[in-house]
Amino acid sequence: MIDRELELPTNDGVMNTFITHPEEEGPHPAVLLLMDAPGKREELHDMARRLGTAGYYVMLPNLYYRRVREFKIQESGREAMYEHMDSLSNAMVCEDIQSLIDFADQDDSARGGKMGCVGYCMSGPFAFAAAAKFPDRIAASASFHGVYLYSDKEDSPHLDAESITGEMYFGCAETDEYAPKEMVDNLENYLSGTRINSRIEWYPGTEHGFVFPKRGDKYHKESAERHWERLFSMYRRCL
Repeated sequence: MIDRELELPTNDGVMNTFITHPEEEGPHPAVLLLMDAPGKREELHDMARRLGTAGYYVMLPNLYYRRVREFKIQESGREAMYEHMDSLSNAMVCEDIQSLIDFADQDDSARGGKMGCVGYCMSGPFAFAAAAKFPDRIAASASFHGVYLYSDKEDSPHLDAESITGEMYFGCAETDEYAPKEMVDNLENYLSGTRINSRIEWYPGTEHGFVFPKRGDKYHKESAERHWERLFSMYRRCL
């Protein structure tokens, strides 16, 4: 595998981004891995590598780059994390995704055309919004324990769902105070009235953050492995 840490220019500065992909048999389809609230870290680098070993060019950006180059929750605390998280919007992250697409299109290691996307927790709505913003590029997008997927906010990502032309997958924890069942039920009811190819799946016995190995007793290995299975299957179909 080839790992790189790059400084990508954006409209708002320089976004440090981890990129990983196989050494051979390229170019490879690009997949955007969007971080959860604790930020870009080695745990996510390892998840990007797991995706990459399956034959993908994986890009993991630091979405907090406008405020901090490296966020460590152990040092800064949860209050700072929420401040960073609340500083972002769907529109801002979609601008960043445009910068990622532009870079990938110039990199010989990345195959042009259809791309994948996956967002965790705070980035679930970003992955949802990106699928609608870039329907000609993002052919398969997923949200895992995503928050604010359906809300009364003016920029709630469900409002643009009709623009999605690829597959959209939502993996939801059975018990999730940040993404309650009511929100998911409202999303499911809304999507049932659209023509988009979407799937909502519940993961029994899980809590928010169940995919992350370093999340202590929140980590649910069986469900985390199913999450990988769903991603790989969708990307094989679509990319």
